[in-house]
Amino acid sequence: MTSINKKKILAIPGSTRHFSTNLSLVQAIWDLFQDQLDIKIFLGLTGIPHFNPDLDTETPPEAVLEFRQLLKEADGILICTPEYAMGVPGSLKNAIDWTVSSMEFSHKPVALITASSSGQKAHYSLLETLRVIESEIPVDSQLLISFVKTKVKDDKIIDSDTLQQVRKLINSLVKSIDQKNETQ
Repeated sequence: MTSINKKKILAIPGSTRHFSTNLSLVQAIWDLFQDQLDIKIFLGLTGIPHFNPDLDTETPPEAVLEFRQLLKEADGILICTPEYAMGVPGSLKNAIDWTVSSMEFSHKPVALITASSSGQKAHYSLLETLRVIESEIPVDSQLLISFVKTKVKDDKIIDSDTLQQVRKLINSLVKSIDQKNETQ
């Protein structure tokens, strides 16, 4: 299958650390599905300026324009984030805030993995944000992976239950994309 026929997935690791477990998980997913999906990993969260409604005009900052364009071009979005201080990492929430007025997430198929020590509070908070901005995120496209460092190592998912759950999540995301394409 050529990349032209593959569904385009924009994967957004919510951590800005260069060697984060969430990035390692995204890379593991890329490795597992590279033959079926065209997964682009977005590493530009730190380049997006602080959200300022005064700058959210017809010509927002260049990094915001680039992020919005990547979202528009994607058939689906995969967010894989840790929990920081019982909440969503600020840089990830900031990037999403830049899309509220431009609506790139509206009716876009999204899968959310919260992978952290616990992760429950960030997971539910981000789910609510994604619902408010009208993301298409069915239950099977949501996954909370607690104690992630015992389940992902060296860009591999080393826990068989987690691997099965990730496969189910990606299959759900693909199904959501297919359903959206059928209605267009």
